[in-house]
Amino acid sequence: MREALALASRAEQLGEVPVGAVVVREGRIIGRGHNQPVGSGDPTAHAEIMALREAARAEGNYRLPGAQLFVTLEPCLMCAGACLHARIQTLVFGARDPKTGAVRSLSQVLDDPRHNHRIEIVEGVLADDCSRVVSAFFKKRR
Repeated sequence: MREALALASRAEQLGEVPVGAVVVREGRIIGRGHNQPVGSGDPTAHAEIMALREAARAEGNYRLPGAQLFVTLEPCLMCAGACLHARIQTLVFGARDPKTGAVRSLSQVLDDPRHNHRIEIVEGVLADDCSRVVSAFFKKRR
């Protein structure tokens, strides 16, 4: 999660909402990402998507069974769906997102029993640090 926080700082330096993500498989990072929709002009360029894309390229497969995704902020609906499609084993996130979080806050999309894949969810890892980064970013912008 500390690596994801460092990537969140990178996003903030670029004027993006400070969210960072890493994909880990067999104890090594295979994908890194930070938010970049503003700079890239791509609404799908969330930290999770960027990390999943890099991991898929590194592994030569869009399916990432056995992989863990660490992200500083609770994923939105799009990113939660990407986790399902990638067959992420474990999703670890820091802070909840009361405005767009689709894993615990607004909805629990990954808990739907109709999905053909189950993801273990771990929340609250370095939650205070993760929350502080996002809160400070928006406080500066107001």
